Amino acid sequence: MTVEMREGHEGTGPGAITPDGCAVELYSRLPVGDEPDIIAAAVPAGAHILELGSGVGRVTHALLERGFTVTAVDESAEMLGRVRGARTICTPIEGLALDEKFDVVMLASFLVHAGDAEVRRGLLRTCVRHVAEGGCVLIQREGLDYHTNVPRERADPSGFTVRIVSAEPAGDGVDSVRAEYDFPDASWTQTFRSRPLTRQQFESALEEAGLEVQTYLTPDGIWVRAVPAA
Repeated sequence: MTVEMREGHEGTGPGAITPDGCAVELYSRLPVGDEPDIIAAAVPAGAHILELGSGVGRVTHALLERGFTVTAVDESAEMLGRVRGARTICTPIEGLALDEKFDVVMLASFLVHAGDAEVRRGLLRTCVRHVAEGGCVLIQREGLDYHTNVPRERADPSGFTVRIVSAEPAGDGVDSVRAEYDFPDASWTQTFRSRPLTRQQFESALEEAGLEVQTYLTPDGIWVRAVPAA
């Protein structure tokens, strides 16, 4: 099967590669971090979460274990094939239009930094369309130095090394970012386009979509709880 890659995105390594350059096998190996704890502390117990860009279910499965109900959305059937215990919907996020609303809509994986501003607008419109009255939208932003502290490298205790090799200007305020993942038995790369957003630019993007920041959930400002603007 031929996958049509999103412009400026590519990936290398064993197994299926998604349209944004993610390797399915790689993401199946990555450990879950502190995301589930941050999410669980920010939303009501047992909430129904619409997870936009769930991938293989790395965070999905941890949320299910904590008693949440999750509807997992991803444009990659290969990614969703690894998800267990959640309802799955295979579609590009920006085109999602379900006839239902959710306690929590989650846009993680730095998707709000999409290089294409129209894609970002579509992602945020999807969030607004699907959040219930009284509900919230959880968004994961990039750290302030993600595009300037390069190259950088981290050796994960589970036995692999991840490097952000470069972040090169690609025009219109967008960078082309290259990441490498080395395991003892395999290696993967991903190249993707990302638009750095200052806090003001981020909040303006939310305002344009009809959202406003309710609170920054982490001291570094990476996790944000937003709500529909009054």
